[in-house]
Amino acid sequence: MKDVMLSSRARAAVRLALDEDLADALTERKAKWCDSTSEALVDADVVATGEIYAKGSSCIVSGATVAKAVLRSVDPKIKVSIIKPDGSLAKPGEPILVFRGKARSILAAERTALNFMQRMCATATLTAKFVDAVKRYKTQILDTRKTTPGLRVFEKYAVLCGGGTNHRMGMYDRVLMKDNHRRLWRGGNADELDKAVIAARKAFPKLAVEVEVESLQECRSALKAKPEWIMLDNMSVEDMKKCVKMCKGISKTEASGGITLEKAREVAATGVTAISLGCLTHSAGSVDLSLEWRAV
Repeated sequence: MKDVMLSSRARAAVRLALDEDLADALTERKAKWCDSTSEALVDADVVATGEIYAKGSSCIVSGATVAKAVLRSVDPKIKVSIIKPDGSLAKPGEPILVFRGKARSILAAERTALNFMQRMCATATLTAKFVDAVKRYKTQILDTRKTTPGLRVFEKYAVLCGGGTNHRMGMYDRVLMKDNHRRLWRGGNADELDKAVIAARKAFPKLAVEVEVESLQECRSALKAKPEWIMLDNMSVEDMKKCVKMCKGISKTEASGGITLEKAREVAATGVTAISLGCLTHSAGSVDLSLEWRAV
């Protein structure tokens, strides 16, 4: 798993988040990051040691390297040690990062660092719960494109930290025919989905092709062209079983649509290759993390 901060989009997002919080002050021609409260109350030469730790409950860590990048973007002289790396378990009270530097700089970076980490840890933790629920079936847990605009790179990285698998990163790296595409394909004829697969392959021969189906009839039709994936959308468990049997040795299968943690094991038992879950990124919420001083 590569460090998310290797991504130029991640670095740009960190810069934008800091600008949002700190960059309203202008000194002549040059913009200056400003934490007015700290500059008013904390001496410029005060050096402190702080830590970020989990408070209320255990969590899967994600975003430790992001928090480090935030701190060092504010002040490159801050020394940061990651105690719990991304993907590891942090129990309540256990430090995730420890850092030492000018107190003003740490305070200026605090909220931005926590905002990234709290949401990323929540996604990683929820993902890990789904992965654990289906592990006996070796079913992949996939994310979706239901992400916060501008923050997809972080949210999909958090899914990886929780043991999940990234689905397509955007609309550019896979052909995925959903219901609205199908309805515009020859009037939505359920018996001609194979021809839609052939047309997609002709247009983008290097991309995997996936077709969303809602019935056994649509599944049979799409299978004639052997797409790489067939998405079983909001199907009953019994119909999923039939489609999985139909697709065996031809196409991989992805179950999708309102699958809860309680239902995930039953869906995995149908033999689907993967389960995709929008809730990993749009409903995970935040975990309770805190930044406190160790020494001042």
